[in-house]
Amino acid sequence: MSDAIKHECGISLIRLRKPLEYYREKYGTAFYGVNKMYLMMEKQHNRGQDGAGFASIKLDMLPGERYMSRARSIQSQPIQDIFAQINDRINQSLAENPEYHNDVAKQKKYIPYIGEVLLGHVRYGTFGKNSIESVHPFLRQNNWMHRNLIVAGNFNMTNVSELFDNLVQLGQHPKEMADTITVMEKIGHFLDDAVAKLYKEIKKEGFTKMEASPLIAERLKLAKILKKASKNWDGGYAMAGLIGHGDAFVLRDPSGIRPAYYYEDEEVVVVASERPAIQTVFNVPYESVKELDPGHAIIVKKSGSMAIKKILEPRERKACSFERIYFSRGSDKEIYEERKNLGRFIFPQILESIDYDMKNTVFSYIPNTAETSFFGMVKEAQNYLNRKKEEQILALGSGITSEELREILEIRPRIEKVAIKDAKLRTFITQDDSRDDLVAHVYDISYGSVNPDDNLVIIDDSIVRGTTLKKSILRILDRLSPKKIIVVSSAPQIRYPDCYGIDMARLEDFVAFRAALELHKDRGTMDQVEAIYQKCLGQLKTSDEEVVNHVKEFYAPFTADEISEKIAALLCPKEVRAEVQIIYQTIESLHRACPKNLGDWYFTGNYPTPGGNRVVNKAFINFYEGKKERAYSA
Repeated sequence: MSDAIKHECGISLIRLRKPLEYYREKYGTAFYGVNKMYLMMEKQHNRGQDGAGFASIKLDMLPGERYMSRARSIQSQPIQDIFAQINDRINQSLAENPEYHNDVAKQKKYIPYIGEVLLGHVRYGTFGKNSIESVHPFLRQNNWMHRNLIVAGNFNMTNVSELFDNLVQLGQHPKEMADTITVMEKIGHFLDDAVAKLYKEIKKEGFTKMEASPLIAERLKLAKILKKASKNWDGGYAMAGLIGHGDAFVLRDPSGIRPAYYYEDEEVVVVASERPAIQTVFNVPYESVKELDPGHAIIVKKSGSMAIKKILEPRERKACSFERIYFSRGSDKEIYEERKNLGRFIFPQILESIDYDMKNTVFSYIPNTAETSFFGMVKEAQNYLNRKKEEQILALGSGITSEELREILEIRPRIEKVAIKDAKLRTFITQDDSRDDLVAHVYDISYGSVNPDDNLVIIDDSIVRGTTLKKSILRILDRLSPKKIIVVSSAPQIRYPDCYGIDMARLEDFVAFRAALELHKDRGTMDQVEAIYQKCLGQLKTSDEEVVNHVKEFYAPFTADEISEKIAALLCPKEVRAEVQIIYQTIESLHRACPKNLGDWYFTGNYPTPGGNRVVNKAFINFYEGKKERAYSA
């Protein structure tokens, strides 16, 4: 995507169901789980490259023996850094203790990170918060094995203040108001409560304190704990956790906003944010990897038994479509088809824009993530030309000559790789004038790929801020002297902030918002903007269930085409000679392309949870008052 956007996050959970000796015997190493976790995290590095974390739990360790390990990193290549640390520790232990090499029991006892329950996390930092303290997994420690809690997630909560207040009312003193801390402490509170109650029950049955420990692990009801803890959560989440004695869980939000997939066999239970990561790392077919239903949790007990429990009542499914368009791995079978369809479905708008002149039109894409939608666009162009060829051949009838037939058949879409991204270029100078000149050279062009007076159609997966288009892409494409440049967005206009994990928080960052604002100014309707601000202010103290998204009224006076036309005017540099047009996907075509993922709040303002409406109104207030901050807590 030409406009880089950050996203939180990716999770991996692996539960080995056999003793470590089994994996040594079958796969040649007791480090099987660690190796698989490395691959799982690498195969999801698209979901976060600012930080990474790993945690593991060893089952059935004796008192005094270390059973939990954690490693985190914010280095430039955090996944490699974590596993370099792990490998160094393993290799050092083996070098210092040669007797460990063929003794799995000693490896488990003395070498950290080797365990049966493993949790991995990759993240993007948002709003500059990228300290090591912000990196998952988070750890809540206790001398009672069952009260140790490790949490990592792909999530954002819209009601952190409310959750924080709930903890205070429970008598806690949270160390900060961050959604990860509040979520972990909420789970931890009910975990503590459940363990204490079980201990009392077991003690009444006549068991000793030491005898109680395995019975607590056996009887602990994680589903009940999660139901209590998540009761007031408002957000999108795939929340993963490990309990010190070896239970594990992954809970998905009731609207299915954030993704979670799982696979199980007699050897492993695996959960991840990306289906193809599981397919590739464990070499299993598409059909074997299941999607976790919204509002449900996968719960793996210390015994290795797995169950899927309904924790929260599922709402209307609103899985994030923007995640499908851009962030998720395009190697997923469904996502690959969805992205191709996005290119297919927008082609009729392109035809109108080029006045059906296929002969003098070059098709290309902005590397690298728009490539799949480009394939769909070109396929539809081929289908269109095939229909035209068929009409021409039938019109000429049996009298057609081989020369005429050859001339008709040779017509095909003109495809070129016009834009080339220079991944090595870094804009290291921060002074605006100098920096802009460097930004203008982030992309190279293929000289000679476009003839003067051609139409140039170039597809991107989305146009959010438009900064790179204005400062780099349009200027450099204009050097090819096309008659017209048509920039195609495979996603609709992004008009509203996200509050569920994607770093799109300020309204004024969106070029669609700035375009609508300019239209209000052009038409002398700024009094409507003031009225929307007052309505948003009036809802600050309203309960979430009653809050209405008043920002929809900001866009209501204008058609999508009017906003697109104004966007083109805002983004086209004065020195560009070609006519510039910007085409966006329609909402209807987005839904056709991604029928199972109808979460479209970025485009429509239809938020799947009550907290979303509160966030968008607060974002408008921030814009109007000139506050450069996001409308929800970190």
